[in-house]
Amino acid sequence: MPLTEKLLVLAMAAQVLLAVAILVMMGRERVPRVISGEIPMADIAVERSAYPLRARLLSNNFDNQFQLPILFFVAALLALQIGFVGWVEVLFAWAFVVLRYVHAAIHITSNHVLHRFMVYSAGLAVLVLFWLWLVGKILLVPSI
Repeated sequence: MPLTEKLLVLAMAAQVLLAVAILVMMGRERVPRVISGEIPMADIAVERSAYPLRARLLSNNFDNQFQLPILFFVAALLALQIGFVGWVEVLFAWAFVVLRYVHAAIHITSNHVLHRFMVYSAGLAVLVLFWLWLVGKILLVPSI
């Protein structure tokens, strides 16, 4: 497997690691509260407002890991499938993943909405460029 393909797979693995890390942090915030009885199960059966703020932020961020990143995974897998993994694809992938880490850090700490939105928008822009780049390559290369 060429280095660029390995680096693309590592970017996908880094994104998975982020989702798993957020899940673990969320569990560490939620589970002890439910086990201790601090939060009755009936209060969380339908919604999460009974949890303290940090647990809700982690939960919202975990949900976020299944929104834009899905489009990232599809783009990365498409690039691997059609054999279009060069340095540009690696750059787009890692830029997106780094921005997702920054977004998550903002979301679960200060939750400064303007900063979070700016980083989210930058990640979205990188993802759109990644997709446009892939589609352009597909359309311009005659032997796929």
